[in-house]
Amino acid sequence: MRRLRAQGRYGPRFRDVLPSFTVLAVLVCAAVAGLAAGFRAVGVVVPVVGVLLTAVVLTVGVRRRRPGARRRRGHYTPQELLELDIQGLALAVARMLRRDHWKVRLLPAPDRPRLCARHQDGRRLDVAFRPVAEPLPDEALPHPLAHGEDPDSFIHVVVHRGTFRARDVRWARREGRTVLLDGPALARWADGASLDKLLAGEP
Repeated sequence: MRRLRAQGRYGPRFRDVLPSFTVLAVLVCAAVAGLAAGFRAVGVVVPVVGVLLTAVVLTVGVRRRRPGARRRRGHYTPQELLELDIQGLALAVARMLRRDHWKVRLLPAPDRPRLCARHQDGRRLDVAFRPVAEPLPDEALPHPLAHGEDPDSFIHVVVHRGTFRARDVRWARREGRTVLLDGPALARWADGASLDKLLAGEP
């Protein structure tokens, strides 16, 4: 048992889950007491409404926790990200951008999809998916800026589930307005971190 617990395979001990059980018991007792008081004061309407509201809340909570619904809202686990092909990764990044209030347009391609995104504050993103910072020789170039747009509002984002090399990081710094999102940063974003923090390089 100790060996299994040390490996994280035995599960939590009773003292680990006791606080959660205590809070749950207090909430259940409070709800029952409230329904009983409402029944004595008003009648059967209060318990019926309370049961219906509880059922609705539980149903919504269960549906929101389903993997499909969670992914549609732009939340992925690290394992789910690793299992995606390049098209699935582009779709996941598009969903995460929409979660962070970006308008996204997916430019599909058989082996190298691309995303164009615009924020309500005027910022624009060009998102590419490749294991190196520099554009590949046969890679389509991002759409040019429209007349009058601020060049500083345009950011190149390169997504890679692995780790960028030091030369890629140096190239991005020299290029400017280029942000590299590697595996750990992508996992943080998929877990709910704000893209603005990642773009700013915040931990």
